Amino acid sequence: MDYATSFGLIIPELVLTGSGLVLLMIAAFGGEKASRLVSILAAVALGAAGSLTIPALANGAGGDASMAFYGQISADAFSAFAKLLVYAAAIGCLMIAPGFFGQRRAMKPEYPVLVLFATLGMSIMVSATDLMTLYIGLELNSLAAYVLASFLRNDSRSAEAGLKYFVLGALASGILLYGMSLTYGFTGTTSFAGIRAAQEAGLSTGALFGLIFVLAGLAFKISAVPFHMWTPDVYQGAPTPVTTFFATAPKVAAVALTARVALDAFGSQADAWRQIVIFAALASIIVGALGAIGQNNLKRLLAYSSINNVGFILIGLAAATVEGASAMLFYLTTYVVMSLGSFVAVLMLRNGEGENLETFEDIAGLSSTRPGVALCLLALMFSLAGIPPLLGFWAKVEVFNAAIQAGLVPLAVIGIAASVIGAFYYIKFVKVMYFEEPVGRATKGGSAAHWAILIICTLLISPLGFLLTRGLQAMTDTAAAGLFPGV
Repeated sequence: MDYATSFGLIIPELVLTGSGLVLLMIAAFGGEKASRLVSILAAVALGAAGSLTIPALANGAGGDASMAFYGQISADAFSAFAKLLVYAAAIGCLMIAPGFFGQRRAMKPEYPVLVLFATLGMSIMVSATDLMTLYIGLELNSLAAYVLASFLRNDSRSAEAGLKYFVLGALASGILLYGMSLTYGFTGTTSFAGIRAAQEAGLSTGALFGLIFVLAGLAFKISAVPFHMWTPDVYQGAPTPVTTFFATAPKVAAVALTARVALDAFGSQADAWRQIVIFAALASIIVGALGAIGQNNLKRLLAYSSINNVGFILIGLAAATVEGASAMLFYLTTYVVMSLGSFVAVLMLRNGEGENLETFEDIAGLSSTRPGVALCLLALMFSLAGIPPLLGFWAKVEVFNAAIQAGLVPLAVIGIAASVIGAFYYIKFVKVMYFEEPVGRATKGGSAAHWAILIICTLLISPLGFLLTRGLQAMTDTAAAGLFPGV
């Protein structure tokens, strides 16, 4: 394959790269006055990159025709679906940022540029079919994320979040690199296809350790137990638009990358990694649910909710089938919509002075003072809890069905039982908002962008959104098939 064909397959990444460099120059010469312009242009660039990925998904791209740069990157249907989800989440996070940073006079043009470069790293991550490109994409995303976490330089909580994320992220990168070196040492290649071929006859002890360390490094990125400890602190301390970004776009990229590594590079040895994934899934569901019960801070509670939902996503991965991968993508899409809506609702909770409110005491009796926000939060929390007929319920049904079809009935049964625990803290939102005396703290409304995103997310997870599930199911099936070209 020549370089012209390879460059043609990575046009979305080239658009993001060129746009990022141009916007960086605009930010450098335009200063803070250029913040709005840079944000709009960054969103346009993400939209353009997204439109360029649609043909790969629509055509079910896969196999050798989708490989670029001698097997380093794959522009298949799976990566196209993940990119569309990442780009959409990033655009949503860019839309909600000005309202938050503007009231603090902290909106700078560097923010959308950092989001753009982080998204570029995620785009490389989901397309990576080699350990080298995997690490390049991962670090490009991580380096931008460390700065975003500490973006409010005058806020000690933001600085602390950035430092914690950096230190623990560096540790996870070291673990991942060690696993990659072991994998290379015992298979003789960094290519996913080569690793899979080298393990067809069996998995050596050294390669097994490499697999364990690689999965451990990736588990940090998806906030899976026992590598979840950074999530509540970083989610609470980082600026809320940044927390929203962390909970959506990077989560999609990390889950998609984990799925590609497990099903592509180590797909011939599913029995070796399945037990690891099952443990992480069940532990994440239980720890996330139990950890959230005692939380009073809304952002910390949503952080544990994120951990809990990763567990359900991993149930789909544990199936190691086309149906399991499709269910995983279906749940991931639903999760992004629910998380984006939930964090935007939290972002809209402000007092008369414009200060953001983040505790349960602040939303007591919210249905009386802000009925619209309370109603949207009610629907989002019920959907996260998996209460029918909201979309979150059908997402859970998909992953449990995939597990049962793969013969993992005990896993599905335990997952269903454990999901009941999570309903407690989601229903706590409803109790506080609708059945406690109003405190009247959340009095200031959100911007038009906040309302637009909150209403769209609420409609998508409502019974009306169920009408779109057939189309979503078709897309996830096509994307999942990209990971199983021979099936």
